[in-house]
Amino acid sequence: MNALLEKEVLRLAPFGADAGIGTEGDALVQVLADGTDLNAIWTELRTVLSAWNTERSAVAQLLSYDTTNTADAVPQSIVDESFEVASEFGEPVSLRVPSEYLLLGYTLEDYDRATRFTWKALRHMTAEQVRSAVDGVMAADNKLVNGLIMRRLFDNTHGVNEWGHTTYPLWSGDGVKPPTWAGKEFDGSHTHYLASGNTSLDSGDLEVAYQHIIEHGYAEELPSQLLVFCHPNQEKVISTFRAGVANNNGAKASYDYVPSAASAPYLLPIGQQIQGSPVAGNYNGLKVQGSYGPGLVIRSYYIPENYVVVVAAAGPSNPTNPVGLRHHDNVAYHGLRVIGGNVPAYPLQDSFFARAVGTGVRHRSAACVTQLTTGSYAVPAIAI
Repeated sequence: MNALLEKEVLRLAPFGADAGIGTEGDALVQVLADGTDLNAIWTELRTVLSAWNTERSAVAQLLSYDTTNTADAVPQSIVDESFEVASEFGEPVSLRVPSEYLLLGYTLEDYDRATRFTWKALRHMTAEQVRSAVDGVMAADNKLVNGLIMRRLFDNTHGVNEWGHTTYPLWSGDGVKPPTWAGKEFDGSHTHYLASGNTSLDSGDLEVAYQHIIEHGYAEELPSQLLVFCHPNQEKVISTFRAGVANNNGAKASYDYVPSAASAPYLLPIGQQIQGSPVAGNYNGLKVQGSYGPGLVIRSYYIPENYVVVVAAAGPSNPTNPVGLRHHDNVAYHGLRVIGGNVPAYPLQDSFFARAVGTGVRHRSAACVTQLTTGSYAVPAIAI
């Protein structure tokens, strides 16, 4: 190949930093400024994302259940069967598949972001600088998944997915009658989106939310843990509740708030001592501030101020958790994926990150949201 033709081939090469025009500099950028090979970083990136997808955040695991279905027919209460008195000649009635189920749909959307570096930038960057961009992507992915779950819990409106299946909220007074549990009847106005009637949290707000879940068979008959997710400002109020003592709005607490084992040391009033042991300071990776009755209190700035959500969590990705987290039915599209960009010679120069994910309430009875307001319930804004 003569020199003129070689120059023309380089000019037309479909990669490079300047609008697809190859230059001599492109062939030289094979390592970062600290000597790290670009291909080694690319391989490391794919390995890290594999681990990231295996170990989703604690909140997502506890509040959701993974599914690839567009909709599920899910019983909305724990089956409450009974034995009958045996007769001498008759045969017993057989147990039946629960008939009180609801077809619950799940949304699915594609989300993506990208990282981009020029070849000159890569020539001067260290491995840590490149990794920091990936850290930002993973933080955004965590925000997306957890935000979608929280949005679904706090949103009391219905939707429709691409297959025409209704995506439901928790019980929202929409005319659908919740199943009877342990002899207790409900009607179509029953809702798990509560307006407290006051702008300050009181112990009664938590106890009413507990009852809204327990009366459907969750957290007692079904092994699950009540979790109280709240903004730090509301957690401060909960920490003041004492059994038999009046608190905000004239409510009288039924339980004592007890700091967890991970809380800062504190002094008890003279003559008082804790009966039993404080709850552990960690629940499936979530920091627990303390307990109020059957609920573990978990504070987070991610929870909108003046809202409290109580959830019956049955364990990581348990099918009785309240929210279904939908993934594409093609396993190749599961989790956070990384895709090489438009410049084949440098997969890191353009990197595309994508996730196909959606949500839908799976168990309408397994959570309850309370807004501190004198008006009616309003859906808060939650970023994703």
